[in-house]
Amino acid sequence: MMQRPLRKDRSSKDRSLVIALLASLAAVVMPLELVAGLQAGQQSGGPGALALQEAAPAEWLSYGRDQAETHYSPLDQINSDNVDRLGLAWSWEIPKTGARLETTPLVSDGVMYATGAHSFVFALDARTGEKIWQWDPGIPDERNGGPSVCCGDVNRGLAIYENHVFAGLLDGRLVALNKETGLVEWVQQTTPPGQDYSITGAPRIAAGNVIIGNGGAEYGIRGFVTAYDTETGRQAWRTYTVPGNPADGFESEAMRVAAETWFGEWWVVGGGGSAWDTFAFDAEANLVYVGTGNGAPWSRDIRSPGGGDNLYLSSILALNADDGELVWYYQTTPGDDWDYTATQPMMLLDLTIDGRERKVIVQAPKNGFFFVIDRLTGEFISGEAYADDVTWASGIDQATGRPIETPEARYGMNRQGAYLSPGPTGAHNWRPMSWNPTTGLVYLPVQNTQSYYEMVTDFRYTLGQWNTGTTIRGGGGPRPDRPELTGPRTLLSARDPATNTEVWRVPSEGAGAGNGGTMSTGGNLVFRGSGNQLIVHDATTGAVLWQTEIGGGTATPMTYSLDGVQYVSIAGGSTREGPRMWTFVLDGTAERPGGN
Repeated sequence: MMQRPLRKDRSSKDRSLVIALLASLAAVVMPLELVAGLQAGQQSGGPGALALQEAAPAEWLSYGRDQAETHYSPLDQINSDNVDRLGLAWSWEIPKTGARLETTPLVSDGVMYATGAHSFVFALDARTGEKIWQWDPGIPDERNGGPSVCCGDVNRGLAIYENHVFAGLLDGRLVALNKETGLVEWVQQTTPPGQDYSITGAPRIAAGNVIIGNGGAEYGIRGFVTAYDTETGRQAWRTYTVPGNPADGFESEAMRVAAETWFGEWWVVGGGGSAWDTFAFDAEANLVYVGTGNGAPWSRDIRSPGGGDNLYLSSILALNADDGELVWYYQTTPGDDWDYTATQPMMLLDLTIDGRERKVIVQAPKNGFFFVIDRLTGEFISGEAYADDVTWASGIDQATGRPIETPEARYGMNRQGAYLSPGPTGAHNWRPMSWNPTTGLVYLPVQNTQSYYEMVTDFRYTLGQWNTGTTIRGGGGPRPDRPELTGPRTLLSARDPATNTEVWRVPSEGAGAGNGGTMSTGGNLVFRGSGNQLIVHDATTGAVLWQTEIGGGTATPMTYSLDGVQYVSIAGGSTREGPRMWTFVLDGTAERPGGN
């Protein structure tokens, strides 16, 4: 039975929900009473939802290929026995520069759709790389009056539904383009005009709506997620991730409950909680899963003097796909003080854990711990460190699901700065992990990082500038010596989510070997970007089987099949080198750019 939204004339079940919410204020996990009525077999999310949920093997229709966000393809023509025969099929230079590439291409009906810097959108013939259309929204960078963006004028991709291509733009607009022509069909300004919101993530489709979040917490905004009708662009619902000014009233019972976990006048600087990247959709349960971001400011002792968990920062939210009402939440970092967002890619898996079949959601957020959560109830199942350098917490309390913070972690409460790991870029960031149902492993791009955290003593909110409440950008007093990292800077980790343990790892080579995203296939392969390389690993052992240079700043690979031929594509290349879409095939003989 569907969980109903809270109303003043509440049913007995709704009253039970309120009681459960109030009782959970000090807890990380929403209790099971919240979802007692949630059953399998609910209506799937509108026409075409099944095609997205169970995507045809030959195509790549959604950011993670399927709505479970697995980044797995069953295609196996390219496999561990013949992958050394890969060669270039074609490449296409992306004419828009100015930011690194983070896109995952989509392929539908023989056409590839992808994005570049500054929300540039293009469509290519997936067989030849010939341009079909391109669309440039003409958004200037911040120096020339464009939107304020935390971490580059990037874009991670698109959504496709029926005859539409959906793109989120840096300036907060959501646009529907005609799939065949690239012409604009409708536009919605999803964020308040003139405020420091931005969009860099890929939209997702759920229940006949296109879902989009936003970024901007560093600048001081209040996060929210919005659903729009795919055909008309009409707003279907909006869900805020943190409460606003209590004097204005609350949009939902969930917001009223969340406000009890905040102190002071947090709404002046927005509160944060921006959902700038990850979503997933369980059509059977009719739940949209949203990862939320850090607080604004970062320092809890400034944004919420007196402490508190500050719901729903750094959380996984399960929302009713029909109306956006909160069904359950799990907070990965209560009272976030460190920019440890939970916006990192997550995926939906069906696993056998301790002899019991479980429908789970798994995530490796910035904070360095890999979480396995029941996706129907929000029940905490396990949490274990996946990074080598995690010093802000000694572990996760397996009884409560709360991190066990180290004494030095709360730099604001201590009024003493400290080097902590991970740093604000996290132990895992935007780069997708992938799943392989044959090996039972998740392939996770990991980084070991650290940063010096120190609260400023004279914080003043400044519109249009970073408002972290820390000395992250300089200032402050003398600092102690920086400790050495114990693990490699970047690595690929293969993890068994059923036991929450690492099975194998491959450290990245070279000083500039940063991570890209990963993709796994039925050919017992894992593809990943690393530095300026596309690398292929044996999915069982991690052995490197093939690699090739594609330019610095690799994005996330994907694969598709046309006319019985399997292709693998990835965006790579910096502004200096010229960003490109690269596509490989067995025995490919296309000449590389420059004749190399």
